Amino acid sequence: MGLFSTEDDATKTPRTDNLMGNVMGYLDTRIDLVRLETQEKVKTAFVGTLHGVALATIGLLFFLFLNIFLGLLLNDVLDSPYWGFGIVAGFYLVLLVVFVIGVDKKLFQGLADKLLNNTIYKSDKRQA
Repeated sequence: MGLFSTEDDATKTPRTDNLMGNVMGYLDTRIDLVRLETQEKVKTAFVGTLHGVALATIGLLFFLFLNIFLGLLLNDVLDSPYWGFGIVAGFYLVLLVVFVIGVDKKLFQGLADKLLNNTIYKSDKRQA
């Protein structure tokens, strides 16, 4: 044995070096793929959240101004400065009582099950 040789040199052949290189390349590629998939999912979630917040804000403003309009319209019809708003508020109070007392959460659970059934699998591009 020479001055710089070790026992490991005897076990290393071009074939095992090539195999280790392929395995390391595969692992690097796999890690990059997982990173890209994660980045894509985060981007999709961010865009969806931003879109949902924008729609909710616009919808809330529409709903608010529609109720103000209805209150003012009823005030004009009833020739009163406040009864229109009282009627609109009473309607929402009745709606609140109906929801608190009468509507079961199973109704909403069934609706959510129908709307969101298998959405995870539908969006998975890797599934054949």
